[in-house]
Formats: sequence, structure tokens, C-alpha cells
Amino acid sequence: MSLESIPAHSGFPGGPFGQAYNEAAFRYFLDVDRRRVQRCERSILLVLVSVREQPGRSAPLTNELASQLFAGLAASVREVDFVGWHRQGHVVGAVLPQAVNAPDELRNLIADRVLTSLRKTLPAERAAGLRVRVVVLGGKDQQ
Repeated sequence: MSLESIPAHSGFPGGPFGQAYNEAAFRYFLDVDRRRVQRCERSILLVLVSVREQPGRSAPLTNELASQLFAGLAASVREVDFVGWHRQGHVVGAVLPQAVNAPDELRNLIADRVLTSLRKTLPAERAAGLRVRVVVLGGKDQQ
């Protein structure tokens, strides 16, 4: 089966610019962007969001919770960024392509912005378990 024959969208809204990608499509486009920045001084940022019910374990995401996470995540990224399942049913992600090499301050700023956006869309008991990580991929020093 080729990638073209696999439905690329998860069925969840990904914001005003389209739908969130399913895991296969998300990982495919992430790989494309990683290869694109591999030989230059630019990098991409991978934002990973999960909800923890207990330390060290991400909770399975219900359709309602996933929809809220995708909406909050899409509201905090640009139209050139994309969102989708990084790990189907457990971790949602966003890829911010072609960011300049991201110092820790920028990664922390993005994580805070995403966390603030998500806390507005989630019930307080779920927002308490949110985990947002921002990972730098690519760039000249980080292959």
C-alpha cells in the first residue's frame, strides 16, 4: 500500500488550516522536513503533548480530549506548521519547520505558549496532567 492510498487525516480538526494528520502522515511529513533541514543551519521544532494520569505514563486520549488538544495546539502554531498524532491515541504533536537554531529560551517560550493555549481548552483536572516538550531536530550541529 502506498502513502497516497492511506487517508492522511485523523478526522480531528487541526485548526483553521485543515485537519490533524494521522500518525503515518504526520511521521512522513516530519521525516520530509527533517531531511530538508539536515544539511543547513536551520532546524525544526517538534512539539509533543501528552496528558499524564500518573508519573511516567501518558494516558490514552479519548476522542473528546484529543479534539481539545488538537484545537489548542492548532491555535498556538502558525499556518505553515502542522499538527497530528505523533503516537496514535497517546501523544499529539506539531512540527514547526525551518525555525532558526532554537536556544533554550525559544523552546521554553514555545512550550509556555502551547501550555497556556491548551489550558484554556481543557478542563482543569485534565490540564493539571499536561506535559509539553519541545525537541529540536536537524540543524548543522544536531543531525
